[in-house]
Amino acid sequence: MTCVRELLKATLLPRLEAQMLLQQVLNVSRSWLVAHDTDLLDESCVARFRALELRRQAGEPMAYLVGVREFMGHDFQVGPGVLIPRPDTEVLVETAVACIRLLAAEQTRQQGAVNMVRQQPSVRVLDLGTGSGAIAVSVALACPQACVTATDASLQALEVARTNARNLGAAVTFHAGSWYDALPPGTDLFDLIVSNPPYIRADDPHLTQGDLRFEPVGALTDGHDGLTALKAIIGGANAWLKPGGALWLEHGWDQAAAVREQLVKAGFNRVESLTDLAGIERISGGYL
Repeated sequence: MTCVRELLKATLLPRLEAQMLLQQVLNVSRSWLVAHDTDLLDESCVARFRALELRRQAGEPMAYLVGVREFMGHDFQVGPGVLIPRPDTEVLVETAVACIRLLAAEQTRQQGAVNMVRQQPSVRVLDLGTGSGAIAVSVALACPQACVTATDASLQALEVARTNARNLGAAVTFHAGSWYDALPPGTDLFDLIVSNPPYIRADDPHLTQGDLRFEPVGALTDGHDGLTALKAIIGGANAWLKPGGALWLEHGWDQAAAVREQLVKAGFNRVESLTDLAGIERISGGYL
């Protein structure tokens, strides 16, 4: 039989990745592995580890192999049917949270001007193409006063998103369908719309490299120039935003100018782009 130390020493994977896979197989913590490195492993456990090891050597993302990815301080379940949440998207969530707090403060001010009865402000937020639910759930957890709705055309993605919302205790309403078409008749207007839509060009070589090879292609590219979904979301936003409402979108590293142009054409004001941790213009948005 093989012990923990021998198995980790023999693998060709980086030690941290090997430890993560073995943690997944044994359902234990990293500290347990360190404290029990001489423990003998059942052959079935070794076999499951070897199977995961081969998949990782073939390039499959670690997030899919262990089934979890950390985002905004929360562990989200992920799988092949959804995009893997990335740190780049955290700037969209942080901007959304700041926007919600400003809108809530304005609602409180207006309510105070009308009467002396204080009501809890309720900012309505829409996340289009929610995927794993990382954006919608993170926003709902950071701003429990917000009323968060999320949509996705993929039923598989919605199942994952609902699981994440339930596991993390986030109040989010989900609807199936393409962009705004997913919203039921009679849905009230929103104060804020956010989205991380497919924006990679169909001919971008990155689609055949790294983790992207394993992620759902429909969530990565529009099959054309990468701007189709962005234009559709911007074009339909006027019909779903309250006056003064905001729209913020994640986009590609070279698309900021094009997205700002579309926002201006659609009648948005105070249009701007914000950078991610790498200094790349990652999101753009504006206000009606």
